Amino acid sequence: MSGTTARPGPVSPSARGARTRRWATVTAALAAALTLSSAAPAPSSGQAGARTAADGLRVTQLQSMATHNSYHREAPFEEQQLMARHDPGFRTLLYSHASLPVQLTRQQARGIELDVFPDPEGGLYADPLIRKDAGLPPQKDPELRRPGFKVLHWADFDYRSNCVSLRRCLTQLKDWSQRRPGHAPVPVLLELKETDPEMEARGGAKSPPWDTRMLDALDAEIRGVFPDSATVTADDIRRPGETLEESVRKHGWPRLSAARGKTVFLMDNDDDTIQNAYRAGGRESLQGRVLFTDSEPGRADAAFMKVNDPTGPNKAVIHDLVKKGYFVRTRSDEPLDQAAGGDTGMLRDALDSGAQMISTDFPAPGLAARYGSDYVAELPHGSGPVRCNPVTAPPPECRGVRIER
Repeated sequence: MSGTTARPGPVSPSARGARTRRWATVTAALAAALTLSSAAPAPSSGQAGARTAADGLRVTQLQSMATHNSYHREAPFEEQQLMARHDPGFRTLLYSHASLPVQLTRQQARGIELDVFPDPEGGLYADPLIRKDAGLPPQKDPELRRPGFKVLHWADFDYRSNCVSLRRCLTQLKDWSQRRPGHAPVPVLLELKETDPEMEARGGAKSPPWDTRMLDALDAEIRGVFPDSATVTADDIRRPGETLEESVRKHGWPRLSAARGKTVFLMDNDDDTIQNAYRAGGRESLQGRVLFTDSEPGRADAAFMKVNDPTGPNKAVIHDLVKKGYFVRTRSDEPLDQAAGGDTGMLRDALDSGAQMISTDFPAPGLAARYGSDYVAELPHGSGPVRCNPVTAPPPECRGVRIER
């Protein structure tokens, strides 16, 4: 995912330049006086009953913790020895997440992140180079040989996953959701990955491009598990005659009453090539699309934005974005700084910023102990898995409101 724990391949100068230009645009846009009105205010404290007050909240008036690279399992010792020779920062790959149902149920995660590779013929990532170099036997999971999208971090290098295909991951999420239909909407952040040229040169897999046809197939794969009735999409927000951004700024995201038990799919990639392919064919406002793109103020598709670092000036940037009605994802920790030292400053900034989705590698006590601390990233004690957003639904309007039922 964004801010992944190790490079999935080199980042081109053009991509870095595009990212710099995009955030320069964001800063300028936030400083400008926008004429569109903000999203509807939080329900007043006078509303009758906790359930009524919660149902009246908008999706952007909630805040919850998510897991970063939710599928990730660390490599065995035999592969770690090889990793150390090729990647000086390989220790940042040494973390593991529980299965998705455990994260959602016992760790109270309300957001997940998946790295997705295209595999239209099947079997492209079934025999990783590092596994063969380590002398380990072939993988036995038949899902790896089937056509479809695969979920892993770094092809041929850091590939272990608690759900190897996108369909399997989403099916686990759907099964959990159906057992708890009153849950708050769960954001799913997808990073659309490509194989590493260095691994390709050594004889590893070479992934197909993320062109419009492949992106259409991705939407179809998601809809094969989650029909439109089970998701919140741009079509649910956009009003006739308005862009997606105009609808977000004037009318806001849906209320919780219309979003309970649903999933929201977000695109992590911020490079123009993939985003332009996804918005091609007259889809500037994401007409008919499943994912919300990582956009910026002033663009027709602006509804979701990613600001990974909530510290320093970025805290105010996130605060302004959420006040204007956007849905924002940030992070509470970077492997393995907080886990090693136990510092919770980045977590506090993330919570205070108002970002609706806050991602962590350490959602439960004990996970950071191997690195020397008791660091854990959770909502404040007693909040439950979801709380009222401190920026867009602060007390007293939201005191005592029970979000999930």
